[in-house]
Amino acid sequence: MVKLVLVLGDQLSDGVAALKAADKSEDVVVMAEVGDETSYVPHHPKKIALVLSAMRHFAKHLEDDGWTVAYTRLDDPDATKSIVGELMRRGQEHDTSEVIATSPGEWRLAEALENAPLKMTVLPDDRFVASLDEFNDWAEGRKELRMEYFYRDMRRKTGLLMEGDKPAGGKWNYDHDNRKPAPDDMLRSKPMQFTPDEMTEEVLDLVEARFGENFGTLRPFHFAVTRGQALRALDHFAKELLPEFGPYQDAMLAGDKYLHHSLLSAYLNIGLLDPVEICTRVEEEWKAGKVPLNSAEGYIRQVIGWREYVRGLYFREGPDYASRNGLEHSRALPPLYWGAETKMACLEHAVAQTRDEAYAHHIQRLMVTGNFALLAGVDPNEVHEWYLSVYFDAFEWVEAPNTVGMSQFADGGIIASKPYVSSGNYIDRMSDYCGSCAYSVKTKTGEGACPFNLLYWHFLVRHRERFKGNPRMGQMYRTWDKMDEAKRETVLKEAEAFLKKLDAGEPV
Repeated sequence: MVKLVLVLGDQLSDGVAALKAADKSEDVVVMAEVGDETSYVPHHPKKIALVLSAMRHFAKHLEDDGWTVAYTRLDDPDATKSIVGELMRRGQEHDTSEVIATSPGEWRLAEALENAPLKMTVLPDDRFVASLDEFNDWAEGRKELRMEYFYRDMRRKTGLLMEGDKPAGGKWNYDHDNRKPAPDDMLRSKPMQFTPDEMTEEVLDLVEARFGENFGTLRPFHFAVTRGQALRALDHFAKELLPEFGPYQDAMLAGDKYLHHSLLSAYLNIGLLDPVEICTRVEEEWKAGKVPLNSAEGYIRQVIGWREYVRGLYFREGPDYASRNGLEHSRALPPLYWGAETKMACLEHAVAQTRDEAYAHHIQRLMVTGNFALLAGVDPNEVHEWYLSVYFDAFEWVEAPNTVGMSQFADGGIIASKPYVSSGNYIDRMSDYCGSCAYSVKTKTGEGACPFNLLYWHFLVRHRERFKGNPRMGQMYRTWDKMDEAKRETVLKEAEAFLKKLDAGEPV
């Protein structure tokens, strides 16, 4: 009997489990652009265009390779709104109810497939270094699920940056070498960009017509949409940007959106690249003496350490993970996240870059937009949906743990041992944003005081019962307690006044 072979928009790999289990000579690949997947959050137009164009190019690749592909375009008049609806429609066309699928990357879609009135065979997604069973075995019985120890196991398993059973250079982690502010450099290379072909231009026109009101700039569009292009982008990064990736990976510059970052995450997350092939390419540059160990290790840790870890945690914690709110924050997401006026230069730059590029690097996400939301007490579910909407590499399995756990501490401390909060000093140290800001990062209270300085202490005070016993936060509370009482009162009063303006929708 003919089987339907479901390939989702983030499963664009020849080696995805469903394709490996299917029979090219008789089975039918089902790929579908559907309304539910483009609208469950208001995705950035660039993100929608990336996924749809990459899907269309991959479908053509499969057809050229001899597969029969039943492809549904978003503007197909016969299209249903859902993946399950398309499977049922194609099942009627081909007189079959049997489906081979690869496990989706979020609970929402996994549950939809589980409840589908079809004979479903859902195979584990094996495009990762660690299976979910492996992660659960590692996590079982541990009091703390710290990424660093999991990462070491992934290094041992892959052999990446290993010298026998020891880490290259004698240390597992070179993070202390990777926290330098970046100098301006007009000659710094940029991530590789690609000119849209006719197929991509057709997608851009469709996205512009359907999603033109969504937050985000669609054109210019320069992303890779095929595996060949993604491999070229990887090679360019390894040769041109990787050498100085390490020391400057946390830095932020108003005039340089990318610094030494690769922008490969979206290509990896939709299946155009494989995690081990990326890391092997990075390791080759180190072995050839072209890249320092701290840069190679820092990048490899993000791919086989952090990325694998958050996936395992997302599925281990269950369907409610993205909705957790351990600190009981309830403030609405401020309009400035959708481009409304703000006088805070760091947020203005991060949000404007997000609008224009569907991209911001991890420190812009964690220590600017995420830090502010946490300090202000924004509902973490609204923060989660914003990140899921606006970034080109955001799929729930990877985005939710980074937002709910790492950024907003809403999972109760499963990922992070303390909240990632800071005053304006951190942003000033790692960026040039503060020099052009209407607020003064050096001013702690009074006219022109940096809102991060006020909100930092406000956050610590309102959550004192929760964090006073945290050994990593004791010094912060001792500093607060030594502060003059009148100054403490002023800080809290001005922080409250700022939050009232925020709630009133006034520009801040």
